[in-house]
Amino acid sequence: MTEERLIKIETKMTDLEDTVQELNKTVYQQQRKIDQLQAVCESLVAHVRELSESAREGGAGNERPPHY
Repeated sequence: MTEERLIKIETKMTDLEDTVQELNKTVYQQQRKIDQLQAVCESLVAHVRELSESAREGGAGNERPPHY
């Protein structure tokens, strides 16, 4: 193997290692964002359930108040 060929291979290897490191960073950031969005979704689902339950229980919410 010639010196020039070895240098090219080492350069490619270094570039690939940098790419892998950047991709790992991106995947980590995306996973954190997914976790945040999942928590928001779970919170919204819980809130909608609470509103739905209170609407079912409080059917009086659709009735007119006594002063009408």
